[in-house]
Amino acid sequence: MSDIKVTPLGAGQDVGRSCILISLGGKNIMLDCGMHMGYNDDRRFPDFTYIAREGRLTEKINCVIISHFHLDHCGALPYMTEMVGYDGPVYMTHPTKAICPILLEDYRKITVERKGEVNFFTSEMIKTCMKKVITVNLHQVIQVDDDLEIKAYYAGHVLGAAMFQIRVGQSSVVYTGDYNMTPDRHLGAAWIDKCRPDLLITESTYATTIRDSKRCRERDFLKKVHCCVEKGGKVLIPVFALGRAQELCILLESYWDRMNLKVPIYFSLGLTEKANHYYKLYITWTSEKIKKTFVQRNMFEFKHIKPFDRAYIENPGPMVVFATPGMLHAGLSLQIFKRWAPNENNMVIMPGYCVAGTVGHRILNGARKIEMENKQIIEVKMAVEYMSFSAHADAKGIMQLISHCEPRNVLLVHGEGEKMVFLKNKIKQEFGVECYMPENGETSVIKVKHNIPLDTSLNLLKRQLVPADESEEPDPKHLKILHGALQMRGSRMQLTEPSVAFRELGLEEYELRFTCDITLEEGGSVSNTTDRIYRLLQREFPKCSVQFSNDGSINVGDSVIVKVSGEDDCKNILVSWSHQDEDIGSHIQRVLRPEQS
Repeated sequence: MSDIKVTPLGAGQDVGRSCILISLGGKNIMLDCGMHMGYNDDRRFPDFTYIAREGRLTEKINCVIISHFHLDHCGALPYMTEMVGYDGPVYMTHPTKAICPILLEDYRKITVERKGEVNFFTSEMIKTCMKKVITVNLHQVIQVDDDLEIKAYYAGHVLGAAMFQIRVGQSSVVYTGDYNMTPDRHLGAAWIDKCRPDLLITESTYATTIRDSKRCRERDFLKKVHCCVEKGGKVLIPVFALGRAQELCILLESYWDRMNLKVPIYFSLGLTEKANHYYKLYITWTSEKIKKTFVQRNMFEFKHIKPFDRAYIENPGPMVVFATPGMLHAGLSLQIFKRWAPNENNMVIMPGYCVAGTVGHRILNGARKIEMENKQIIEVKMAVEYMSFSAHADAKGIMQLISHCEPRNVLLVHGEGEKMVFLKNKIKQEFGVECYMPENGETSVIKVKHNIPLDTSLNLLKRQLVPADESEEPDPKHLKILHGALQMRGSRMQLTEPSVAFRELGLEEYELRFTCDITLEEGGSVSNTTDRIYRLLQREFPKCSVQFSNDGSINVGDSVIVKVSGEDDCKNILVSWSHQDEDIGSHIQRVLRPEQS
């Protein structure tokens, strides 16, 4: 039995700052290294002093795995590698490696150049950090060292997102990162082997939500946008640069085409071009429909959607603007929100989850006055709508993954504590497996039992799996004990006949035998009693070899000897057997002792 230890440094009963430490088979792995969008102080990054009070982390961690490019999963990576100190391998997919530095640089600019913060990573640090990255392909087994291996699976969610299986010897953990079990317009559904890990660490952002029909949501979204612009209002849709942005752009583009609408749609300047470039480059990561139609038409080249300039904020008349970031916690989306919020004709549509502490979270909870960092009060008169186009799995999707994956234990991260409790109970009730939900800094210890695979010879199986009492048919559900010699051949274990093992090792074999004397008060000659016992044993063991030997004794199976001696009125029966035929020896005793029959 071995333990798996899991400690969240972020995303423990919380959404944001994903950073999970796992320890299995003597290896320490960090899963994601994100920032928290709800904080602007030291709490925005994981507390790395938990790993080491001082000094670098290279000696403490065997590898770091980044599931995807969202900042709440990778935003603290340059801080950890360059400022705290880590020189070991960092694993991520090719699209994640391409997009990560762009979003990290945007994050650095907003934090340092606009907010004037110090003690933050530099552009050079981002470049140095990315040099430590080793890219992985889907389904490729990466050998981190002699014992530790990882394998990536498609997660949907955003371009390049992956779930990872981590294996050390017999122990295995699957970390989902963020995933989506439902395919959409531009990405496929998450998929993983039926790998039956010891532990599944899954996100639980929508632990209590089961989404309604996607078509209904899309129809509702288009109707709300159309109504608002028809009345002369402006629609702000805060999004992250890659992901839901492309999904909603494709949706609005086709609707504008169908309805022949002339109202302008804008997207944050520069990001559309970047997004388009990466979707072209990594077309194999997109949905089947996009892959099939890509040669005829690139779905990401939009006719109605134009780049946005900050000067357009003050433009009169209706418009729809996709602006980053998605939770209204900084950047262009927050700037536009401040200008448009006091006008009741305008509308903001939040298409995804908002972390506690962000402006997006506050307005969704009904706040009509927002105090900004500079003490400025924003009066919110615009319509606020929440429409979940989130690329996270809902409760049904999480249960679906567990059902397919068949883990022995489940651990919930990246969700709200109260909602996790509901899902935890549901998982235990439906699957009968233990479920954990540690807080940040709390360690969950998962006890794991392992089966050790053995090779064995067919002769050994045939000889030992035949029941001693042949009146019974072999029961495949009944456990049997196999006797043999256990040999290690490289990394494989083999159970062989002891005589074969002794011969291969050049050792002399000593046999351990059991004997039993049974006294029978029975008249007649010894040969008559022997003949009677011979016939009895043939009936009792129809599938075993029962034969006379030259000295008049009876041989049963491979090692059992039955010898009759004595006088005319009293017979002595000697039964002798080796330890592997104990079942047969015990059965003969019961048959030959009338008082125990």
